[in-house]
Amino acid sequence: MKLKTRMITGFVLVILVPQLLLAVALFAYSRSQPADSGKTGMHMAQEISISVPDSDYKTVSLRTRDMFFTLSVILLFTSLAVGIWIYRSISVPLIKLKKATQNIKEGNLDFVIESDGKDEFSELCNDFDDMRVRLKESAEEKLVMDKENKELISNISHDLKTPITAVKGYVEGIMDGVADTPEKMDRYIKTIYNKTIEMDHLINELTFYSKIDTNRIPYTFSKLNVYDYFSDCADEVSLELETEGIKLLYSNDVDSNVLVIADGEQIRRVIHNIISNAIKYMDKLNGIIQIRVRDVGDFIQIEIEDNGKGIASRDLPYIFDRFYRTDVSRNSSKGGSGIGLSIVRKILEDHGGKVWATSKVGVGTTVYFVLRKYQEVPVNNE
Repeated sequence: MKLKTRMITGFVLVILVPQLLLAVALFAYSRSQPADSGKTGMHMAQEISISVPDSDYKTVSLRTRDMFFTLSVILLFTSLAVGIWIYRSISVPLIKLKKATQNIKEGNLDFVIESDGKDEFSELCNDFDDMRVRLKESAEEKLVMDKENKELISNISHDLKTPITAVKGYVEGIMDGVADTPEKMDRYIKTIYNKTIEMDHLINELTFYSKIDTNRIPYTFSKLNVYDYFSDCADEVSLELETEGIKLLYSNDVDSNVLVIADGEQIRRVIHNIISNAIKYMDKLNGIIQIRVRDVGDFIQIEIEDNGKGIASRDLPYIFDRFYRTDVSRNSSKGGSGIGLSIVRKILEDHGGKVWATSKVGVGTTVYFVLRKYQEVPVNNE
């Protein structure tokens, strides 16, 4: 039985049952009154010779009927008023909820459930609207994630296809005897090796991205000496830059006893990703990359500056977002999955640091990131 039918039945019962009970009571009273009064009148007439006139009984009967009619009308209108008030207070929010569920069923989440009251049904409508907002946000996030995943697959596929094609071409050249001198053979083999390193890097980046997406980055934090650690990183980077024909300038102004708590492997990944990005978009014949390590109070600040192509001001705030590309065609030709700098931001945020950048088109880009110093907490033995 639907709520509307139940309420109508209940209202009818609320109206009829009291009326029937009242009618029965008044009818019984009116039937018993003349008999009892007659007996009393005859008994008293025998004793004191007094009788009750019949007109009084008629008056009582009329008054009883008028009172029954008046009470019936009052009860009827009161029941109707209370019934309509209760019905509207329940049916209106239920109708809103029914329309809302129908919209959600049809996939429409762009609506609002308005409720101004403070009763339980209004609270239910508000909670339902909060649920709708959550569902809408979740659906939008899913669409964004699906788009990003498709873009990632497209980027990785393109970036893997390029070195694989090169490896295939050089291997076919060796098989066909094109590399007919030791020098050519050595050059072919080195090229094949470099391309496999590039593919390995792309696969590692994809694997690491999947760990970021599920918050399963394997961190191993330890105390790192800032001076020694970043000097070692600079030595490693210089070898890579040398093969690219780019000059490295390194300076470290931090005291030799300054420490940070960090994962050495992941901070190396940060530096590598930033420098790899700088190498991709280096457009100068005499490329220069500078690494500066500075002491800025409670933090150490690392600055990685290049004299490359630079980034437009409209793109600069978004370069650390996942899959953001300042120039789709240029990035496609240069390679890269589009997640390198987003990995940088994620790692530094997990270390309690932050990263930002400044750039000028045609001059170059500087990426900054900070890490908090490790400080011994004095122990009070008193």
